[in-house]
Amino acid sequence: MKWYMMKQEEVVYRTNANVKQGLNDKNVRKRMGTYGQNKLKEAPRPSVFFTFLAQFKDFMVLVLLAATLISGLIGEILDALTIMCIVLLNGILGFFQERKAEKSLDALKELSAPQMYVKRNGEWQRIASVLVVPGDIVKMSAGDRVGADIRLLETSGLRIDEASLTGESHPSQKQSDEIAQEDVPLGDRANMAFMGTMVTQGSGVGVVVGTGMRTEMGKIAHLLQEAEVLATPLQRRLEQLGRTLIVVALLLTTLVVLFGLLQGHDLHTMFISGVSLAVAAIPEGLPAIVTVALALGVQRMIKRKGIVRKLPAVETLGCASVICSDKTGTLTQNKMTVKQLWTKDQWFSVTGAGYDLDGEILNQNDQRIDLQQEVGLQRLLSYGALCTNARFVKKEENHTLDGDPTEGALLIVAAKLGYDQESLARTYQRVEEFPFDSTRKMMSVIVSDPKGKKYVVTKGAPDVVLHHCRSIFSMSRSEALSDHHCNQINKAVEKMASNALRTLAIAYRPLIEGELCQSAEQAEKHLTFVGLQGMMDPPRVEAKEAVEECRAAGIKTLMITGDHQVTAAAIAKELAILPEGGRVLNGGDLDRLSVNELEREVESVYVYARVSPAHKLKIVQALQKRGHIVAMTGDGVNDAPALKAANIGVAMGVTGTDVAKESSALVLADDNFLTIKEAIKEGRNIYENIRKFIRYMLASNVGEILVMLFAMMLGMPLPLVAIQILWINLVTDGLPAVALGMDQAEGDVMRRKPRAPDEGVFARGLGWKIVSRGFMIGMVTLIAFTLTYDHQPDNLILAQTVAFLTLVMSQLIHVFDCRSEYSVYHRNPFENRYLVGAVALSVVLMVAVIYMPTLQPIFHTVSLGVKEWLLVLGMASIPTVVFGGFGKK
Repeated sequence: MKWYMMKQEEVVYRTNANVKQGLNDKNVRKRMGTYGQNKLKEAPRPSVFFTFLAQFKDFMVLVLLAATLISGLIGEILDALTIMCIVLLNGILGFFQERKAEKSLDALKELSAPQMYVKRNGEWQRIASVLVVPGDIVKMSAGDRVGADIRLLETSGLRIDEASLTGESHPSQKQSDEIAQEDVPLGDRANMAFMGTMVTQGSGVGVVVGTGMRTEMGKIAHLLQEAEVLATPLQRRLEQLGRTLIVVALLLTTLVVLFGLLQGHDLHTMFISGVSLAVAAIPEGLPAIVTVALALGVQRMIKRKGIVRKLPAVETLGCASVICSDKTGTLTQNKMTVKQLWTKDQWFSVTGAGYDLDGEILNQNDQRIDLQQEVGLQRLLSYGALCTNARFVKKEENHTLDGDPTEGALLIVAAKLGYDQESLARTYQRVEEFPFDSTRKMMSVIVSDPKGKKYVVTKGAPDVVLHHCRSIFSMSRSEALSDHHCNQINKAVEKMASNALRTLAIAYRPLIEGELCQSAEQAEKHLTFVGLQGMMDPPRVEAKEAVEECRAAGIKTLMITGDHQVTAAAIAKELAILPEGGRVLNGGDLDRLSVNELEREVESVYVYARVSPAHKLKIVQALQKRGHIVAMTGDGVNDAPALKAANIGVAMGVTGTDVAKESSALVLADDNFLTIKEAIKEGRNIYENIRKFIRYMLASNVGEILVMLFAMMLGMPLPLVAIQILWINLVTDGLPAVALGMDQAEGDVMRRKPRAPDEGVFARGLGWKIVSRGFMIGMVTLIAFTLTYDHQPDNLILAQTVAFLTLVMSQLIHVFDCRSEYSVYHRNPFENRYLVGAVALSVVLMVAVIYMPTLQPIFHTVSLGVKEWLLVLGMASIPTVVFGGFGKK
């Protein structure tokens, strides 16, 4: 249908919409059944069956299957079946790891999906865009991503970037009237908003006319990028490491086979042993376990209200050295409360806090006021409430703010004297709106009173509003604005700021009959200054502790705010962000400094006040030139360049725009600074957990190769048979390695300096730990085998069983050593219940393999007595006892 050609009434009729109430739940369910979810079709994923089959396409597994086939053909049926079972179990483990990672990433995608502001059951509410249906009444404003095709019913300075559809680089100006012309190109359909486009300015209301594949974006869905494969730099480095290890392992395995043949072992035995050793030695599961560790870490972050949109950010979080944090809502509670009021004639104080209507307005003598006598105060409060888009929604006994907290404070203080939204709406009708933007630092509305008289009402930063004023309201009349008045206003602003209050100025202008204001520039001139409202957003209780913990972790916290310099400094001192001698820069300072000049100053600066989003990019660039890894917070459209330029862009999940969220790597579901700190802590822990199981797996693999290599070089019998090597690969390299990825952070993880971004996987002595522990594991296994074989040379199976158990137990004891950078005694071994459970299960399985008569012939084992167990446990403990107590601290 050509919705753009229809009148608004016809569009509403054809979509069976309800502009006043929106759709009810019954309508929504019915339409969802008819039209389906509002999403584009995705490329089909491999089925569960093919995902399972993919676990067996690894080259080494295919070689093992071929070797198993050969064993079966030459009569070793039991060995062949057992090896097949182990390969199958390994495949099942890999399959479940992959599925868990997939589900975690799907949950992440769902959490970070765009939302829309929809009227349902008479109330405006934010819902996931996938749940929007045709006929929904939606509202959009600057920074929102349009989630469906919409016929616009109301617009106010609405501009939408449609480059993704039309290729047009400039945002399109929108309006709500029908277009009479047929076959209008997409770019010229000024009364339509299309799925996938971005609102850059203004606001609008419309009715959904197309969802999912029925949208313009759906028609060209094949042009959309498929979901990206989230491979992190660490995963890529580990894949390269894996290829190197494959070459090394194959060379060493070849040496083992050659030495075995030279010692007189038959070709079939050495071939099967060599293949098994290669499969066990090559950490083919490493990338999968890394993915699982990252996915599990992401899930933990989600529980802590941090949504990671891009997996590489998990690694980068651990390197962060500077957090550039917005003040409002992130370091503070985001519950603005007006505490002081000023007009030319008098100061007033306001009691009460938050969004509670209890409270009153007192004069400078702390006496109740006679509102009828305070005409200036009447205008200050009523005009402040008129120039807002926020509203309070009553849910049960509580009032929830829907909109900007600053505007919420204006509504509450006005309501305390009877100027509630309902009464103001009956008195004044809004005619036009010129939305706030960070360049003008003002918002204006044009309202009409019952007599038809129109007024421009403006709110904004005092210095900016004052610049547009020509008069000041005093004692029921206006008088020319003089330098004396300007000094009065500036002193009042400074006084409020010294009390850590954020100031907003209110001004107005009556319009001449017939005067048209088609732009903000035309409206916001020759204004009359009414007064100031000073409000406070108290610091979050938990923010100060989080700032101090970041400092202990070598992370500098910077406050970036649009507030007045004095206000920002007061809050920063209260939060321990601004130390003695620390500097505060304002937007004017940043305008005068180039990036290179700021680079020389940046280390001594802790607070940036009166900052516009454009300044954030300069701050990021200066910090990065000093070698810092920067996390930058933001919520607005204009924050996007800084969020993209930062090493870690952090968007506000509650107040943030879709543009900001899509430009960021991390979204805060609660807009809380504490969540940034927790995300950094989790990022550090994830990286450390990955290092832990690299250390564990490679040390275990080194031990397995060396015990076979040394035995062959010394002309000894095989200490292990093929089936035992494969069993070790399953029992010790599987569950315990995954459990290490779920380990809790060490107690001092936030007292260490940030990790260098170019740090290698084997840095901080990890390579030495792998080689030394692996060497010791191999040696104690060989010694246990030799002692047993020398004592009973006619019982090779007994010696092999002892070697088998020694190798497994030494690895299972060593896994607890891997939990700490320092020593095995540094941490409580029972902290990680998943690891304790994995080790306990591995021990039970080993005991079953050794003592169950049905399993003994399969795994070439015999029952062991107390003497052999004492030897095994004594030898298996040596690597951890000898090396586990050493480490830096």
